[in-house]
Amino acid sequence: MRWICTSLLILSFAQAAASQDRVARIGVLSIFHPQHLTVATSETEDLVLSAGARRVFVHPRSSCSAADLSAVRDTLVVRCGRFEIRTAELRAAARNQQATKFVLKIPGKLARQYEGILEVKAKNGEIIPVVEMDLELAVASVVLAEAGPDAPLEALKAQAVVSRSYLVAGRGRHTDFDFCDLTHCQLLREPPEADGRAAQAAAATRGMVLAYADKPFAAMFTRSCGGDTRTPVESGLSSAEYPYYVVRCEICYRDPVRWTRTLSREDAALLLSNRENGKIAIGRKLGWDAVPGDSFAVREQGNEVILEGVGQGHGMGLCQRGARSMAELGSDFQTILSHYFPNTTLKSLSSRQR
Repeated sequence: MRWICTSLLILSFAQAAASQDRVARIGVLSIFHPQHLTVATSETEDLVLSAGARRVFVHPRSSCSAADLSAVRDTLVVRCGRFEIRTAELRAAARNQQATKFVLKIPGKLARQYEGILEVKAKNGEIIPVVEMDLELAVASVVLAEAGPDAPLEALKAQAVVSRSYLVAGRGRHTDFDFCDLTHCQLLREPPEADGRAAQAAAATRGMVLAYADKPFAAMFTRSCGGDTRTPVESGLSSAEYPYYVVRCEICYRDPVRWTRTLSREDAALLLSNRENGKIAIGRKLGWDAVPGDSFAVREQGNEVILEGVGQGHGMGLCQRGARSMAELGSDFQTILSHYFPNTTLKSLSSRQR
């Protein structure tokens, strides 16, 4: 009996891990620090808002066609038609409580479509929307946002494997959700067209992740590496599960992307005090292209500081520019990945779940 109970316990843990592998919890729109949001269903599907035992049905052709959400300290106020709910948390899903399509809108700024299950809460007067997405849909959405639709298919496949590896092995980067929708984690916007190249790349590599020492790791990528990829130590980061070897990237070595930026002394001090956190702070203050990459030299010029850099991004892992070049020259995605991630293997999530 003890053996049976232990076996059932192990099986339940394995099933829970497998289920977790199949979804991604992504915090969206946090860069706007929203205090007000509207959530609406797509044109054809109903949306069920659940707050404890209370439920509100959002229907495109009813008085409750969109719900208005506002934050009052740590309380979420939900208004839709004649309904008003004050709650700590809200869940939005299809009638069967599964994933569905919906639109989040920040009044006066933007509207964005998602597909998944929406979880919302208020915290310190801000709304925190989190979308629980199917893993493969999240991968395809990231590939579209990060690599663009015009890259060669083999480069997009390599990107899909890298992005999936990150989503599977890199959870817990934020307090209220696992990943954000910014380049701090991975850029994510609306889902791609079902027959688009990003979706094709995700489907062709479905379930594939990069593994080191037989364990999936949170693989990283960079827009262009400057000639040689970097290690975490070079970027001022703690060591990672994977050592990130220095790899020569032929196109970036022959023709590196170079850039120059001018900062005030105050902004330069903020940047240089802590490269990783400083770059994020500068990005939020001046825009995300204020410091395009982590590899740069610094010189003073009067009351200003000049940055002269090479490469775009942190320079670690897959070089997107290099992957595109290799694909254009005939390399498949496995060859691209083995080049930028030496001593790794490709594993299937399904094999981990058996």
